Amino acid sequence: MIIRFIKKYRTRIFHLWIEEFFGWIVRSLPGLFGMVLRWGLYRMLFAELKSFCTIYPSVYLSHTYGMKVGRSFSPNSGVLIDARGGIDIGDYVMVGPYAVIVSSNHAFRQTDAPMATVDHVMAPVKIGNDVWIGAHAVITAGVTIGNGVVVAAGAVVTKDVVDFQIVGGVPARVIGGRSICNRKSTD
Repeated sequence: MIIRFIKKYRTRIFHLWIEEFFGWIVRSLPGLFGMVLRWGLYRMLFAELKSFCTIYPSVYLSHTYGMKVGRSFSPNSGVLIDARGGIDIGDYVMVGPYAVIVSSNHAFRQTDAPMATVDHVMAPVKIGNDVWIGAHAVITAGVTIGNGVVVAAGAVVTKDVVDFQIVGGVPARVIGGRSICNRKSTD
């Protein structure tokens, strides 16, 4: 298994080592000092990071070479993001405590070999602008989440979500919508 991992990620081994080692050092540092250090580390490691992001303590980010992040990204404590298949996150995205976002999956349909011995199936995740992902929610590989979406706490999102929908449940389904407010008219 180790040899297979090295062969698959040989061009990324150094990146993964830096991510793991320095991530371990800064992951639990409290306060503004910790947030600034985490931002500085991930600014170097993400494929793209457009502005300061508020990464709370205990956030675990893996395969960050596959992450593109917009403005004002805010993952809360305990969030786990694995971007080996690519994750594109828009502007003003909040991720609640202990949510999980993954962009790969086990090749579980392949039955000629044990699942633990086959490579992951990569499937990018795209998250639009102005999205709130609730606590303990799970976003699975290959999902696109539109702009203005709210993912309820504990939801497991396995299919695409269109703009301004509220989804919840396991598996997630539409439970409501967000109204688009019109500007006040001046008479």
